[in-house]
Amino acid sequence: MSSATFTSALSADVGGSISHTRVPPSAVHPILPADHAVALIDRCRSARHLLELHGAVLRAGLHHHSIVDFKLQRTYSALGRLDRSLTLLRLTPNPNVFFWTAAVHAHALHGLHHEALLLFSDMLSASVEPNAFTFSSALKACPLGPGRALHAHSLKLVLNSDPYVATALLDMYARGGEVVSARRLFDAMPEKRLVSSTAMITCYAKMGDLDDARKLFDEMDERDCVCWNIMIDGYTQHGRPNEALLLFRQMLSSSTKPNEVTVISVLSAIAQQGSVGSGRWVHSYIENNPIEFNARVGTALIDMYCKCGSLEDACKVFDSIENKDVVVWNSMIGGYAMHGHSHKALELFSGLRAEGLQPTDITFIGVLNVCSHSGLIEEGREYFRSMEKDYGIEPKIEHYGCIVDLLGRAGLVDEAYELVQSMKIPPDPVIWGSLLAACRLHRNMALGEKIANFLVRNGLANSGTYILLSNIYAAVGNWEAVAQVRALMKENKVQKEPGCTSIEVANKVYEFVVGDMSHPKSEEIYTMLEELSGLLRAHGYVPQTELVLHDLEEAEKERALGVHSEKLAIAFGLISTQPGTTIKIAKNLRVCVDCHTATKLIAKITGRKIVVRDRNRFHHFVDGSCSCGDYW
Repeated sequence: MSSATFTSALSADVGGSISHTRVPPSAVHPILPADHAVALIDRCRSARHLLELHGAVLRAGLHHHSIVDFKLQRTYSALGRLDRSLTLLRLTPNPNVFFWTAAVHAHALHGLHHEALLLFSDMLSASVEPNAFTFSSALKACPLGPGRALHAHSLKLVLNSDPYVATALLDMYARGGEVVSARRLFDAMPEKRLVSSTAMITCYAKMGDLDDARKLFDEMDERDCVCWNIMIDGYTQHGRPNEALLLFRQMLSSSTKPNEVTVISVLSAIAQQGSVGSGRWVHSYIENNPIEFNARVGTALIDMYCKCGSLEDACKVFDSIENKDVVVWNSMIGGYAMHGHSHKALELFSGLRAEGLQPTDITFIGVLNVCSHSGLIEEGREYFRSMEKDYGIEPKIEHYGCIVDLLGRAGLVDEAYELVQSMKIPPDPVIWGSLLAACRLHRNMALGEKIANFLVRNGLANSGTYILLSNIYAAVGNWEAVAQVRALMKENKVQKEPGCTSIEVANKVYEFVVGDMSHPKSEEIYTMLEELSGLLRAHGYVPQTELVLHDLEEAEKERALGVHSEKLAIAFGLISTQPGTTIKIAKNLRVCVDCHTATKLIAKITGRKIVVRDRNRFHHFVDGSCSCGDYW
């Protein structure tokens, strides 16, 4: 492209204010001195203004002035006009390393990693030797394979020990999960800079090696907000919320102030822990400190309140968010689904569309979950069909999982099995588990055996497979088959996850397992259980002993049901809180049918609201009924 052509293009961009005719060199007047042009370009804050300046530069004959040209290229990049920046690079006669580095850096910064590496390659082809800044920019765009090649090239040019290059190499290996290589580079650094230490902590946290990450974190002389955030988020992402919150408290006592990223990670940790009191404190902290309340923070608050059992607070946050994006709507739809408010969730889906927003795959996971938990079979089928037909969204494994669960719960086990057989993607253990659970629920022993044998034969069986098959046999009284399955579990060293229920009282979390006698107030807890047992029977409760999947006498089965972890936690809640206080408990597994029946009656007898969070959803027990409508 000639300078005249470029001038013509510029003219089109600024409304024809630049002459299309190339000015002969003899007619050029230095109406714009180079140093003045550079100063104006440095102060430029809009692409339109820069285009006008560029036109003036061309008219002044400064378009091949190296400093002016470089400033134009870099400012176009900074203002997001990479096309103009790249055109300038191509028009520059014999661009030096600074021109190439600026182009590589700009493309890497805008996430155009492939283009950045192509520019680096073009630079080498033009026989321009990269410097340390070129390498550090190119390495930001590198996956592991090309990154190793750049590492070798930096060794050849003896640039690998430069602090910027060494840190970029460390970051590249850290992003690729190469912990050993990253640590080797880190240990070789004569001076451990903040950026290098942060990159190494990121590598450890990403790989789940949180103890080594924390050791390095504690050894640092200085820490910025990024470093704190990575460590807090590492704990959160790997299911260690208590440590995340402890570290957050330490951060509050330090000189570093939390930012938006910090509170989002902390709210996620609280959502895992289930402590609504902690969540409200963080919400108050956000309101009283310079942290912007935007859609991202609002979404994190909605998710936290929903998972902590306070749907009312989640609704208030949702209503207060201005300019809601689809992620905010998805979060609230998922919250309603989690708490069994199917009609409100579907109304919200209609509201999302009325706002002109396009549903995403996450939206449909929430909507299909609503249908699954509420037995809305026809609605679920229609939403599943409309994903591809109306919105062009190809179903993912999660969508298939929801529809299989919906059909299985409704007793349409054969239809669910046929759907799994026709899936375009391989079914995962969750889908097979849903099918097996449906076989157990509806006593379809033949299909349950068929599925379980297929999974065992193909090496796809997990602990849930064996447990569900054992439960299918136990439900029909085939104790010999139960013994065989359990022997197989023992042979394959399959461990069953023990049921555990937790309850928070006076800001302290207590955990119970079946038949637990470890609590200091065990005597009072079991006295309350005895009292409840008498009251339950007086209200017509009959223990569902068929759910005890062991070959025991009837009285022993009743005793086993009576000391389930859910009942122990509720009894502790009753003796530890004031009358009328809502009791909130959380179980790591699905609530058993007998405990569900008993909890409805306990809520009615005691006049308490009891909220139970299990593996799949929330159950709100009030005056003898549950929000799930006994469909879960």
